[in-house]
Amino acid sequence: MDDVVETGAEASYRVTAEELRQFIERYERLDAEKRDIAEQQKEVMAEAKGRGYDTKVLRKVIALRKRDKDDIAEEEAVLDMYRQALGM
Repeated sequence: MDDVVETGAEASYRVTAEELRQFIERYERLDAEKRDIAEQQKEVMAEAKGRGYDTKVLRKVIALRKRDKDDIAEEEAVLDMYRQALGM
């Protein structure tokens, strides 16, 4: 009989290797999904641009919507103060 008996370390390595492979494959799937989403976002911006919208401004509006209203107000107040100091 040529039965191979696995040691605990060999069995543990095999389980760890399989788990590692699963993590990597999950990450790779998510990365592919991220690329797909980025491509869809580009298409949305291209469509908006085709309809006459300024995509640079759209991106700023999107960024502002992610921020806290108090932070935006504080930044705008400081910006206004700087403009006044420069006579703008």
